[in-house]
Amino acid sequence: MLEKEYKYYESNKEDLVAKYSGQFIVIYGDKIVGAYTSREDALTQSIKKYKIGAFLIQEVASSSDDDVMMFHSQVAFV
Repeated sequence: MLEKEYKYYESNKEDLVAKYSGQFIVIYGDKIVGAYTSREDALTQSIKKYKIGAFLIQEVASSSDDDVMMFHSQVAFV
């Protein structure tokens, strides 16, 4: 799941770092659909428009230690 979105990020990382460094971008398919200053804002705004599990939130940083948050729709809380 979300391989397409992560592959888009990896393929375009240099351009994305130049444009969105320090921000949290939302990738839906092969498009940037939002850029936010916090992970919480990215999630709050994205779930209003897209189904959980259909988008990727990625912090844009030049480091190779990027955090990736993938939200899947079939999650069970115990």
